[in-house]
Amino acid sequence: MSGDAGSSHPIVGETQLRVRYAETDQMGVVYHANHFIWFEVGRVELLRQLGFSYRDMEQKDGCFIAVVDARCRYKAPAYYDDAIVVRTQVKNVRESVIHFGYELLRADGTLLAEGETTHIVTDAQMKTTTIPEKYMKAFRQALGR
Repeated sequence: MSGDAGSSHPIVGETQLRVRYAETDQMGVVYHANHFIWFEVGRVELLRQLGFSYRDMEQKDGCFIAVVDARCRYKAPAYYDDAIVVRTQVKNVRESVIHFGYELLRADGTLLAEGETTHIVTDAQMKTTTIPEKYMKAFRQALGR
């Protein structure tokens, strides 16, 4: 009997963007902090792909995902006007914690950076709370479970 019967594959979102001149530093290289902005772009688009928006989470359910840890490993420089692909996936989810993983690639396939963000789920008063079941279900599906 096959152990993967009924299982699905993890969902990986892909978002495309182009490096703007304002995102580069004096050396003509993308300033390092912009990678975290791109991670956010990828994360927000992944949520849309999963069937909801971050705005929905906030406004309809009073559910916020606050960053508690963010990491980036830089592999190669990105330059003005480069086409960038942001790959985003849910790496892990628990009742009050979500962990996302990211890859930034130049359109030619060059790996520019890898990163992770860890988020705690809070209510509007910044008190830790559990992820509503409808979102937990979507995050589990994103994990391929």
